[in-house]
Amino acid sequence: MTKKGKKDLKTIGSYLKLRGLKPDLMLSSCARRAQETADILSEILESDCRTNYLQELYFTPTDVLKELLLMQDDEHDTIFVVGHNPQLTDTANLLIDEHIAKIPTSGVVAINFDIGSWSELETVKGTLEFFIYPKQFKYYVPNQIRAILNKGF
Repeated sequence: MTKKGKKDLKTIGSYLKLRGLKPDLMLSSCARRAQETADILSEILESDCRTNYLQELYFTPTDVLKELLLMQDDEHDTIFVVGHNPQLTDTANLLIDEHIAKIPTSGVVAINFDIGSWSELETVKGTLEFFIYPKQFKYYVPNQIRAILNKGF
């Protein structure tokens, strides 16, 4: 991962940390950069969740990615998916009513689902909670995020 990539990931991770977001489970592509992203994000968020590195997330069709989510154990409330475009953008658009043109590198789409079981994703759309990406912080980094970045993770 490049120096810029690590900096961007720290910024995004700091934002997620400020929001109090921690995954119960992380699903990551088996690609090296995706694994690095998942590992660094877990470290920033101080998360001890299980991370599954899956070949199925490496340029998989959108319907397969959705099926992976449908099969997850209902004990997990918050699942992070680290993968690749265009699959992640297409899947996000499939799961919400809003339209996202493209999720940039290190971008995060947070979707809230009013469900009791992951299998309900078959018929339910989620609500876009937020969509962030590193360029949003290019000229202005909120003081709370700057403080976390200065402390390190």
